[in-house]
Amino acid sequence: MSTDHDLIPPIGFGNLVDLISEDLGGEALICSDDFFASMTNLTVNKEPIWIADRFTERGKWMDGWESRRRRTEGNDWCILRLGAAGVIRAVDIDTRHFLGNHPPFGALDACTAAPEVSAKALRDETQWTELLAPSALLPGTHNLFTVSDSTTWTHVRLRIFPAGGVARLRLWGEPHPPNGANEFDLLCSDRGGRTLACSDQFFAGAHQLISSLPAETMGSGWETRRRNQPGHDWLLLQLSEPGIVSRIELDTRHFKGNFPDEAKVEGLYWPSAPGHLLAGSEGWEPVLSWVPLGAHANHCFGEDQLVGRGPFTHLRLSIFPDGGVSRMRCFGHPSAEPPACDDAAIKSLNAMDDGAAEAALMRCCGSQRWAAAMSQLRPFTSRAMLYGEAQSQWWRLGPADWCDAFSQHPQIGDNPEALRAKFASTASWAKGEQAGMAAANEATITELAQGNRAYVKRFGYIFIVCATGKTAAQMLALLHQRLPHDIEQEIFVAATEQAKITNIRLEKLT
Repeated sequence: MSTDHDLIPPIGFGNLVDLISEDLGGEALICSDDFFASMTNLTVNKEPIWIADRFTERGKWMDGWESRRRRTEGNDWCILRLGAAGVIRAVDIDTRHFLGNHPPFGALDACTAAPEVSAKALRDETQWTELLAPSALLPGTHNLFTVSDSTTWTHVRLRIFPAGGVARLRLWGEPHPPNGANEFDLLCSDRGGRTLACSDQFFAGAHQLISSLPAETMGSGWETRRRNQPGHDWLLLQLSEPGIVSRIELDTRHFKGNFPDEAKVEGLYWPSAPGHLLAGSEGWEPVLSWVPLGAHANHCFGEDQLVGRGPFTHLRLSIFPDGGVSRMRCFGHPSAEPPACDDAAIKSLNAMDDGAAEAALMRCCGSQRWAAAMSQLRPFTSRAMLYGEAQSQWWRLGPADWCDAFSQHPQIGDNPEALRAKFASTASWAKGEQAGMAAANEATITELAQGNRAYVKRFGYIFIVCATGKTAAQMLALLHQRLPHDIEQEIFVAATEQAKITNIRLEKLT
């Protein structure tokens, strides 16, 4: 019979990888004692289970590591090798189903050692670094801790005080494999490849798609629900490092009646791209055009079938219309050089010194902090990166910076000639953006001016609207629509309009 503790869901930390998972080759090497339950259970990549009436010759069967009751001084411990060397960011000491026999405290130490080091040497000769000081553990649940250290580790030592049982140990982090120039799977999770977002993962999680181990069942790949409307499913992935693609494999193993009909792959070069902006980016380039897929088979596509090879930092896998893929591999070579940019204006922006670049960017958006941040992000390798970072940096700012940008605009309806001196650098752009005023009658212009004054009095900044393509009557209607807004609401509406204006001016700049 299940208990409430069976309902506690699995834990994950965004796109971090469980470095200790058996799927990556993580394993327990040696421990002080595992009389009741084996230390090998700590790295099992399955949720711990409870079987009420199962016993062994030594006592109650438990799905985890459990030492005997300690009657002497000291504490128990277990030394484990990470499946992938890396930086540990979060720790989960999972005590599920250990309710009257869990350890009251736990600690974690780490070291960096050669692959061939023996368990005995790790136990007797190794200098350990404490990542987690002895900390209280609760029974029957995930015990979660963060780690601030940024060292790359290869082994850990779990200490429990004084003794007891732990179901699973999870070490969420960032794989940092050894450097090398040889061809390898740029997507593999144990090298640092990540899944970022997907349209759907109803039946099986997308993160499993880039595991280094073969899929054991249909449930250990990526599978979407049946799509009963137009469109197709997709998945965004980040390569472990920028690279040039030489071969792609799409494996539908175990998917026999639910494999996708077709698939395609696209690539993008945008280091440190914000994941939430990738899906809507217009910078995706074709890597593999739509190709048919079959059931329960590994489909390999070499250089002669690839439309583009990069270098790329991200890939987008699209499947039509839905279905399951067990594994995706992207073999290639790391590349330290960004792709060549053929856009003359972007090349010019990249070549400017900081002062000139900030001045050019200030013509697009009057926030000094935004312009400075954008200048420091150069070189831009594409328009997709330029426009994407412009949005990302804008929304990292706050109301004070937004108002700084608003102050650089002439008011809608005011005489452009009277403001030309103040807004000399953007006067021609602003005049063009407000072209809809040219056909406005005197009554509309007067009402706009009155509305602007009421708006400034209410909100403290001028009425900001992306005027391109709008008539004076349409702008007046928007002003009346926005005047009743709450102050907290309107600042975001105005900031959204500024973001549209910035994008249009970037197009003029580039």
